[in-house]
Amino acid sequence: MTSTPRVTSGTDGLDDVLDGGFIRGQTAIVSGGPGTGKTVLALQFLAAADRGLYIGFEEREEDIRENAARLDIDLSNVEILDLSADGSRFFESDDEYTIFPHEEVEGEALLDSIADEIDDIEPDRLAIDPLSELRSLVPDDYRFRRNISSLVNELKARDITTVCTTQAVAAGSDWDLQFLGDATLEIDRTTNHRSLEVTKFRGSDFANGKHTYRIRGDTGGRIYPKLVPGEHRRETDREQLSSGVSELDALLGGGIERGSVTVISGPSGVGKTTLGSLFLRSSAAGGTPSAGFLFEELRDDYLYRADQLGLGVGQLHADGPLRLFEVESLTQSPDEFAADVREAVEGGVEVVMIDGIPGYRLGLRGSDTEQELTRELHALCRYLKRMGVTTILIDEVGSLAGSLDATDERVSYLADNIIFLRYVEMDGEIRKVVGVLKKRFSDFEQSLRELRIDTDGVTLGGALTDRRGILTGVPERIE
Repeated sequence: MTSTPRVTSGTDGLDDVLDGGFIRGQTAIVSGGPGTGKTVLALQFLAAADRGLYIGFEEREEDIRENAARLDIDLSNVEILDLSADGSRFFESDDEYTIFPHEEVEGEALLDSIADEIDDIEPDRLAIDPLSELRSLVPDDYRFRRNISSLVNELKARDITTVCTTQAVAAGSDWDLQFLGDATLEIDRTTNHRSLEVTKFRGSDFANGKHTYRIRGDTGGRIYPKLVPGEHRRETDREQLSSGVSELDALLGGGIERGSVTVISGPSGVGKTTLGSLFLRSSAAGGTPSAGFLFEELRDDYLYRADQLGLGVGQLHADGPLRLFEVESLTQSPDEFAADVREAVEGGVEVVMIDGIPGYRLGLRGSDTEQELTRELHALCRYLKRMGVTTILIDEVGSLAGSLDATDERVSYLADNIIFLRYVEMDGEIRKVVGVLKKRFSDFEQSLRELRIDTDGVTLGGALTDRRGILTGVPERIE
């Protein structure tokens, strides 16, 4: 079976969405409003050409090349036909139009000039930015569609891969242009987020959904595809990972299984991150690459606090087995975060701690935040499980005492193990207790133990068999 010839899109991540790139000789229509990044995508497409031709209607050639250079887009192999209003190559004529309206004759002549440029350059890639500008020069819809359809067919016959951008004047006003393309890509932009969605791709599969599209000043545009867990797999065993604290391991029936997902939940300040860090430390100390993604605090603050508690993670971080990443959720999307996690995992990381779920949630955009959180986190956890990565999620519940809530984010069903921490009042003091609510792959101790975190590290007391009503927050001593 002959494989379909592909050409790279030139934009990092977009080839993954397009199942390998654009199909050679086809025409792709990229639509979106002003400032969505259509031109950046078109220029990066041309930068990968042996001989590229850019036909522009809105910016001067000098501005296009300067803007591309700022984004580190190399247009050295790209010719630019400047048809902007004051473009040096825009044709002018003093002839009177006696039979046809001015716009119609101008549009026909403009199409002829484009055809001549294609003949001269003989490009392997072409970009027209924006194609919708031609509509104003050929106002008769029938003539416009006929001419553009003829152009698209000729480009296909010459095996020229083409990207055309369109910009709707009103909602849906460019729908007929999208029918001309073999592939259609739609870019959407909100205040601080861009997304790209492929809505059609003839002769090819593609990744469904809206994928994050990020443009940065020094690297240009990049697509962060939605994570599809089923496309990844790595074998692992069910060996248990010790916390390094014998009493906690006993509570867990020996530790947590590698490749499992563990949720550590509890109110603010109760010690969730410290408990999760025990597993990171144990893994990294044994030579297994591990990573902590910190949504809740700065890396220096985390290392200082861990040092004060005697956890000893600072040296592991300095030596390399333990990698720590600060995550600013307000500047990232879930797609970007998933890409960072994938990079770490594919670089050898086998234990991941995400601290914590509420901070992760801030990175989600859109009105359906709760549903999006569940979907995105589910995909990420499924990916990590399929890759055999031991995953620790830190979750914060709002109540200090009272009724027990396993999680506030409705992610308990994702967990193979749930460890919960609580504040309780005992003998006139605020103390902490720890217990295991769920463990999928082995038995565990059903009791509750007092948890102490101080400069000596983490210690657990014996089972609190002399108390009842512990989960109410105000236990009573059993006489």
